[in-house]
Amino acid sequence: MQESIEEKTLLKIYLDNTDKFNNQPLWKYILENIKESKLAGATVYKAVAGIGEHSTIHTFDILNLSNELPLIIEIIDNDAKISKFLKEHKEALANLFITQSTIGVVSFSKREE
Repeated sequence: MQESIEEKTLLKIYLDNTDKFNNQPLWKYILENIKESKLAGATVYKAVAGIGEHSTIHTFDILNLSNELPLIIEIIDNDAKISKFLKEHKEALANLFITQSTIGVVSFSKREE
């Protein structure tokens, strides 16, 4: 088995499940645009709890009608496609906490050397 490592960009977008853009959930808007942009892959994670920029704890509380839960959207693709996506969606991504890093993507092929 032959291993190869390819350099990619990982983008993480931090938001809340209650955030909206164009009258729809922001996470859904972003995910649909990731698909339209033909980015390699994306996953939306729902956290159990988190602390936001104002040191407010966000968690599910059965007694609280407003259950604001943190979400993280991870996107992996090459740097050029990630940069293009960020530029095209500045308005929707405004005021969100976003991180970007370079990662190594490991893949295995069954070819023998």
